[in-house]
Amino acid sequence: MATPVRVVAATGLCAGFVLAGCGSNDNSASSTSTTTASGTAAPVGCGQAASQVLASGSSAQANAMSLWTNAFMAACPKADINYKASSSGEGITAFTQGTVAFAGSDTPLSPSEVQASKQACTGGRGIDLPMVGGPIVMGYNLPGIENLVLDAPTAADIFTGKITQWNDPAISKLNPGASLPAQAIQSFHRSDDSGTTQNFGLYLGKAAPAQWPYPPGKPWPAPGGQAAAGSSGVAAQVKQVAGSIGYFELSYASSQSIPTVRLATGAGAPVEASPASASKAIAQAQPAGTGSDLALNLDYTTKAEGAYPLVLITYEIVCDTGNAKPTLSTVKAFLDYTASPAGQDILTKAAYAPIPEAVIAKVRKTIETLS
Repeated sequence: MATPVRVVAATGLCAGFVLAGCGSNDNSASSTSTTTASGTAAPVGCGQAASQVLASGSSAQANAMSLWTNAFMAACPKADINYKASSSGEGITAFTQGTVAFAGSDTPLSPSEVQASKQACTGGRGIDLPMVGGPIVMGYNLPGIENLVLDAPTAADIFTGKITQWNDPAISKLNPGASLPAQAIQSFHRSDDSGTTQNFGLYLGKAAPAQWPYPPGKPWPAPGGQAAAGSSGVAAQVKQVAGSIGYFELSYASSQSIPTVRLATGAGAPVEASPASASKAIAQAQPAGTGSDLALNLDYTTKAEGAYPLVLITYEIVCDTGNAKPTLSTVKAFLDYTASPAGQDILTKAAYAPIPEAVIAKVRKTIETLS
């Protein structure tokens, strides 16, 4: 079920953030310090942030958004960031309809979505700002089995229902010495239109095209399996059902202690999902957007040592021009914080991967130009 992220004090995930003395960035802006994950004090520029901002979309970034909103609103008490974690598809729809100030999406806007965004962005269009990265993991529930290894073809055969037992020869070959049970596999996928699904499909389609013939899209395309709403819903099912496997972001696996698959990529050793291994893969992404749009093309077939290729980038989608004036200052201040060194630094607290500096520096410059 979609849940709003709206926290007005530094509690829970953000208990480590503390307020320090106030200063000023310029004649019209105020700033407050937070303590980053590395223990370094860093300013949060509030500027003229003094309005309520509604946003929605990607559930992949829900845990990151919780960290960001808690820290930002603790530093800027006149601001209220209300992010509804639903799905990338719902977020984009809300954005193009003009009901939210920005949306989170795990895939860049499509050409048709860019065209639709022009209705909400007076004189402008929606643009993609890469803000948070992270591994998509295949979490599994198989008591007694640790460090399970799969490759893309085997994973594709599992999620299309061609491999139905955990002791299948293809799985056994990748896990020599493991006592895999003669137990039925129960796979779970997203029931809602999801950028996580689209990125999972992109990975399988690029790394195992013979086994995964489906074009990438936000709806789940393959037959069989069971569906659950949101990454949290899929993770909850995997946590509860013995013999199950599903895909979701590493942050959900980490918070619920769900074991995750290591990927055989063709590198010297299978790669474990982590912020560091995801960052190595994201660093190889190539620009795909033009102008102020900063969409990226990921390399899902990389064999670089220590690079985990099953990653996604969540974009904050905002108007380049034509943003609603009552919320523009707050949106810019908040996004500027999320793209700042302090905002990126805290991502590893929730098992996310910061965006490489060469890219996030461009994001910060673009945020300055929003109007």
